[in-house]
Amino acid sequence: MGKIRVNSVMKNPSLCDGYGYRTVVFLQGCDLHCQGCHNKGTWAIDKGTLMEVSDLAALLREQSINKKVTISGGEPLLQKEAVIELLRELSDFDLCLYTGHELEEVPEEILKYLKYIKVGRFILEQRTSTTPFVGSKNQKFVRIHHEEAK
Repeated sequence: MGKIRVNSVMKNPSLCDGYGYRTVVFLQGCDLHCQGCHNKGTWAIDKGTLMEVSDLAALLREQSINKKVTISGGEPLLQKEAVIELLRELSDFDLCLYTGHELEEVPEEILKYLKYIKVGRFILEQRTSTTPFVGSKNQKFVRIHHEEAK
């Protein structure tokens, strides 16, 4: 079992981080450092709480009564192996990931577990408060369409 560095898990569900009431986990560590970031406390990879991935999964199962979880940061792809392990453990959940990377940079191993993903760096000059689930107009909130098994 791997370890994952966590900044925090929101105590109350969010309506701003994907469709429905969602439990949001903020991972620690970011290498993008977007100007105007509202989560600068998540940047340092050596801060936060180091947890077993299975312990975080158990906590999310306990807190998210409707099985809707958004993984944010920091930058979740900085801990991609641990994120894959977490997504695998929560594969029966409605999962969303917020990343500053572009969709084509996200490993398929991550995409296959997600229902939604927010992609693109935050650009302060393009900040918006009217487009749902994004912080700047260049960002995209995408529903992932998985091929149904035949």
